[in-house]
Amino acid sequence: MITAERYHDISMGHRVVGHEHKCRHLHGHNYRIHFSCTAAQLDDLGRIIDFSIIKEKLCIWLEDNWDHKMMIWEEDPMLPDLQKIAPDDLVIVPFNPTAEKIAQYLVEEIAPGQLKNTGVTLIECRVEETRKCAATYKL
Repeated sequence: MITAERYHDISMGHRVVGHEHKCRHLHGHNYRIHFSCTAAQLDDLGRIIDFSIIKEKLCIWLEDNWDHKMMIWEEDPMLPDLQKIAPDDLVIVPFNPTAEKIAQYLVEEIAPGQLKNTGVTLIECRVEETRKCAATYKL
């Protein structure tokens, strides 16, 4: 299998509801998000997809939707208070925002729509919270 890969950096806050240590508090990361794409066949130039299309479809989506925002689970008990003070700064998601669930959400929910009609599938996403800590979701 051949893949085309690109990463993008964003800054985003979150908290993990129920975490046993300090990640239960509001905090942020300089995330590095790696996208790995494949296709049934290469194009006429021998590519899966031009890297600029990955940027346009996935990286810019991150910039427009998540960069410099606070990701909050829709069931987080802090959500009502945060909505009162910073409603435009929130990204409300249907999962507790761990790196693992963020990667899965990007592969299963975001990428199919963003890559529609390209013939390309996002098969793997790696979400680095720090240079030492990352989670990967693969189809």
